[in-house]
Amino acid sequence: MSAKVKTVYRCTECGAEHPKWAGRCDVCGEWNTLVEETAARLPAGNAGAARRQGGAAALGVGGSVVATATLRDVRGSEERRLRTAINEFDFVLGGGIVPGSMILIGGEPGIGKSTLLLQVAGALQASGQRVLYVSGEESPLQVKLRADRLSPAAADVELLTETLLETVLATAAGMEPAVMIVDSIQTIFTADLEGAPGNVGQVRECAARLMRFAKESGTAVFVVGHVTKGGGIAGPKTLEHIVDTVLYFEGEGSLDHRVLRATKNRFGGVDEIGVFRMTEAGLIPIENPSELFLGDRDHVASGSAVTALMEGTRPLLVEIQALAAKAGFGTPQRVSTGFDSRRLALLLAVLDKRAGLPFAQLDVFVNVVGGVRLHEPAGDLAVAAALASSVYDRALPAHALFLGEVGLGGEIRPVSQSERRLAEGAKMGLTTVYLAERGVPKRLRDVNAIGVRTISDVFRHLFER
Repeated sequence: MSAKVKTVYRCTECGAEHPKWAGRCDVCGEWNTLVEETAARLPAGNAGAARRQGGAAALGVGGSVVATATLRDVRGSEERRLRTAINEFDFVLGGGIVPGSMILIGGEPGIGKSTLLLQVAGALQASGQRVLYVSGEESPLQVKLRADRLSPAAADVELLTETLLETVLATAAGMEPAVMIVDSIQTIFTADLEGAPGNVGQVRECAARLMRFAKESGTAVFVVGHVTKGGGIAGPKTLEHIVDTVLYFEGEGSLDHRVLRATKNRFGGVDEIGVFRMTEAGLIPIENPSELFLGDRDHVASGSAVTALMEGTRPLLVEIQALAAKAGFGTPQRVSTGFDSRRLALLLAVLDKRAGLPFAQLDVFVNVVGGVRLHEPAGDLAVAAALASSVYDRALPAHALFLGEVGLGGEIRPVSQSERRLAEGAKMGLTTVYLAERGVPKRLRDVNAIGVRTISDVFRHLFER
C-alpha cells in the first residue's frame, strides 16, 4: 500500500503554507483563504545537497538534467486538428481540436453543455476517433437516454461513470483515446487530498493532473465547469489559467438558441462565437446568426435600429429596441437588457445636453434582441437613434444600419473593421449606413454611406424631412 501523500494548506492570498487548516491566515490575516494541496518537498538526505549545489538539484524533487531540443526539431502541425463536422464548434476552437490540449466549458445548469459534448463525442466517434466520456454526475442509463435522442453515432462512445481521479487516469492511459470528456470537474476528486469533491484544493489539483495527462499522452481533454451565481466558473480562478481554452455556453432560458463563446484560446482567436438552436434532437448549428437575431423586420415600429457587432472575426447584425414613455410616478426608470446601464445613462445625458432631447420625465427601456450582450461602443449610435425614434414616435428606415461611438461632446467616432460590418449589412439587404464622417470606407459596394459628425447631424438626416 502506497504511503499517504503529504499535504499542506496554502493561503490563496499570500501563498503562505500552514501545516493544518485554520479559518484565518497567520501571515496576511485574511479569512477563509487556506486551501489544501499536495506538498512537494525534497527528501531529507537531498535537502542539504540541494542547498549546497544549487542549480538543477534546487529546482524540484528528484530533478535531473535532460537533453533539450530546438523548436525546429519539434514534429507536428496544426493540420492534425481533429474535426468534429460541427462547423460552429470547430470555428470557435480555431479550426478543430488540438491533440493534447485541455478545454474548459462553462455555462448555467441546463444550458446544454453535456448535450453539446455528447454530440461532439458522437461526431468524433463516427469519424474513427476513439472517445472516452467520463460522467461523474449521471448514471449510465441517463447518458444512454440522451445519446439515443441525439444521434446513432453517440451510442458507440465509450462511457466511464467514475469520480476518483486515479481510476479515471489509469483507465484513460490504458485506452489511449483521442479525446476524453470529463463531466464535470467539480465531481472528480483525488484520494491524495482530504477535501470533499468540488472544493478549491480538489478542483485545482485534479485540473492540474488532467492537464499533465493531456500533454504527456496527446489526448485532448474536455472538462465541464459549473457556473456560480456571479457568472464565473466555480472553483479557483487559476482553473481558467491552467487550461488551454475556455468556452462559455450562453443563452436565455426562454430562448431556443445558444451562443458558444471562446474567452481564452491558445490555439485560435478569442471572443469567437458559435450559434446553435436547441431542438429535441440536440443542438443544431446556425450558419447565418445575423438572420436569426434580426428576426422578422417586415413591420418596423418606432424605437428600432440595427447595428453590427464584431464577435471575434465574425460580424453580427443585431436589433436594438428602445422605448421612452412618460413616467407614471416618482423617479423615472432606466431599464436595459443586454446593454450596460451606465453606458445608457451616459448616452441619455449626451442626448439631453447635445441634442436637446429631455429624458428627465421619461421612463427609458432598452433591449438588445435575441439575448445578445452589447459590449463594444460601436452600437452607441444605434441606441441613440432608437431612443430618438421612440421620443419622436417615428420609425427609422428599415434598410438602415447605424455604426459609431458617441462621445461626451456628441461627436460620432469611427469604429474598427467597418468594411466587414458593412459587407454583412449589405448581405442582409441593408443599403444605407450612418457612420462617422471620417470613418467612411473609400470603397463601397451596394451601400449608401452617410457620414455624420455629431449626433445632431444624424437626427437632422432622420427626422427633419
